[in-house]
Amino acid sequence: MNHIKIRITGKVQGVSFRQTTKAIADQMSVRGIIRNEKDGSVYMEAEGDETSLEVFLEWCNEGPDRAKIEKVEVISGELKNYRNFEILKK
Repeated sequence: MNHIKIRITGKVQGVSFRQTTKAIADQMSVRGIIRNEKDGSVYMEAEGDETSLEVFLEWCNEGPDRAKIEKVEVISGELKNYRNFEILKK
């Protein structure tokens, strides 16, 4: 299992980004969290096997139809053993 932290900038709020990402994560057995940030970006932490995370990241670079992805920053993190993929509301 790997853990990555992802920050996505661009037009990623108000385009169903979190809900669509959760659906994709659930399909791929990726676990973690996602939330909107005050600066307009989306932050998430994702855990899964290497292949699942690779495909998940490819999707993150596309996003849902109405999103416009400018930048996807990824750093590895420490495993937190999430049980599912959750949308966090502030």
